[in-house]
Amino acid sequence: MVDVVTFGEAMIRLVPPNFQRLEQTSTLDVQVGGGELNVAVGVARLGLKSAWVSRLPKNALGRLMLNRVRQAGVDASHIVWSDGNRMGLYFVEFGAAPRASSVLYDRAHSAISAIQPGEVDWAKVMQGAKWFHTSGITPALSDSAAAVTREALAAAKLAGATVSYDLNYRGKLWPPDKAQAVQEPLMQYVDVLITTEEDTSVRASSMTM
Repeated sequence: MVDVVTFGEAMIRLVPPNFQRLEQTSTLDVQVGGGELNVAVGVARLGLKSAWVSRLPKNALGRLMLNRVRQAGVDASHIVWSDGNRMGLYFVEFGAAPRASSVLYDRAHSAISAIQPGEVDWAKVMQGAKWFHTSGITPALSDSAAAVTREALAAAKLAGATVSYDLNYRGKLWPPDKAQAVQEPLMQYVDVLITTEEDTSVRASSMTM
């Protein structure tokens, strides 16, 4: 049993060293990143037990991610493995004044975007869990990912866990009207809603459309 369960996408982060631009560099530093995974890692570092649920491709990049998750002390036993999908990537150019940092995403058709209802045994995952956390990025990935997000939220509430949800709106993933239509029904399961002024303004503008 774990204290905190999180669910969401994590990606391989590729970074040119020494503030270089992508078109300049001949090497890339390989790291991993993902909001829900970061929460699970933070919980583990505080001395609690955490688990991260996701769907990874059954290849070297998927195994790289699995290794990093385990190294951080996070339970990865509920990860779903895929034979035919890919790992999402993102490239970060760290800025050097006056140039700002920039991010280039390559996440289309990632393994988690193809996750299907019923692939995760949520009742087993949530057994004994005190808290469940996910974000608005996960349902934005695909209609099926949105359906699985709802499955997870419902299972968490049924198990008696406190549920937190980070809106984390990303305009590159979906428009405001769809974000509102998909996420409003999910709020019935949410105890703690995490948002920003930007998220709130996007929601308000979509309601006036």
